Amino acid sequence: MTRLSTSFLCLALALGAVAAQGVSSSTTTTTSSAATPSPTLPYASDDPNYPMWNNYTETTPEAERGTLGTTVIGGTSDLQLDIQNPDLLAPPTTDAGTVSNAKWPFSLSHNRLQTGGWARQENINVMPIATEMAGVNMRLEVGAIRELHWHKTGEWAYILSGSVQVSAVNAAGQNYLATVSAGDLWYFPAGIPHSLQATADNPNGAEFLLVFDSGSFSEDSTFLLTDWLAHTPKEVIAKNFGTPISAFDTIPASQLYIFPSSPPPDDAVAPISPQGTASLPYTYRLSQVNATQLAGGTVKVVDSTTFKVSTTIAVAEVTVEPGAIRELHASLSHSWHPTQDEWTYFISGNARMTLFAATSNARTYDYMVHAHLSLSGYIPASYGHYVENTGNSTLHFLEIFYTSTYQDISLNQWLALTPPAVVQAHLGISEETVALLTKTKQVVTAPSNPQ
Repeated sequence: MTRLSTSFLCLALALGAVAAQGVSSSTTTTTSSAATPSPTLPYASDDPNYPMWNNYTETTPEAERGTLGTTVIGGTSDLQLDIQNPDLLAPPTTDAGTVSNAKWPFSLSHNRLQTGGWARQENINVMPIATEMAGVNMRLEVGAIRELHWHKTGEWAYILSGSVQVSAVNAAGQNYLATVSAGDLWYFPAGIPHSLQATADNPNGAEFLLVFDSGSFSEDSTFLLTDWLAHTPKEVIAKNFGTPISAFDTIPASQLYIFPSSPPPDDAVAPISPQGTASLPYTYRLSQVNATQLAGGTVKVVDSTTFKVSTTIAVAEVTVEPGAIRELHASLSHSWHPTQDEWTYFISGNARMTLFAATSNARTYDYMVHAHLSLSGYIPASYGHYVENTGNSTLHFLEIFYTSTYQDISLNQWLALTPPAVVQAHLGISEETVALLTKTKQVVTAPSNPQ
């Protein structure tokens, strides 16, 4: 069983530490002479709700929490899945109602195997809640090319391993060529034709995460150069390029998609364009940006204010130390209307996340990242949530938003900047507890022992 984590501390301090003692804020030292009022509703339970097991223990998973539930005897459970999902088999008592599935491992995605690489995706077909964004996990061997293509959505990428040379040409005839490495980004607006090629920097090639600004996006439905020409009469192709038909005798009869090739030279340069190079770079070296150090981890934020071409996708790269949490928050847009969905990709570590979907609907999910297992989560706009490190190593994940500018609302800051009497009236907490609230965002809060 894991230790009581910071998320429970935050809930205890911010949402009812004094109430847990069976008294309201009127019984604090400043108002000790006042009569204790009857609560409007029963006080929230103090029963612990941390995961009943994790993947570091020998505990046999059972559908039990305290006096609730019982053992599994009918052979209906998958042991490995139960180990990875303690809060689904034995959910916390704070879970209630119905929330759509917000967890998808790429290991359950159909994989498209090609000579030179592979690609697997997550979209609304496998996770219906993910209406605004879809993801693709792609692998290229050294020199392999994801062929020249374009699509109707914007494409954002984070390199997980290796290096990739990207090329593009925009509608003005301006071209672009750059190489980016692990931890770096690229972004191509909708309609911009581009290609990807793994360099020889890493003997294993490259692997990366792609995110598209539409939940219905399918990697199998992109517009490909070879597919286009294979379905265009050769005499038309010859007229278009002013060549004999024989010049195109060896073009592929169907799409290539991913195919092997010689790796690009280290000193590769783009052809000189009379129109010049793209005015805004399509790559961003996030790996070279210093992270902001916080009490319980780190954060890097990139959106259109720093990566100007990325107008539909913003990201926060977050690390959380054992026992710490990405604080309770909700994602919002520029106009303060809750319209900013979040697509979360877990790179390493163990995490859990509770989604609060309003009207007493809440559900908790576990994300345990093992070797060769990548997990994505999805939080619809306005859902309150946190991300807690439930493991014994650093948690590393990406918060990816369908927006041009990153913003969120911190519960701690919200309450700290609200008149204290209003907060006390809502939660029945003391003046001392209100004084512990912070007026600046914490983002990641440090682990601490419960009081």
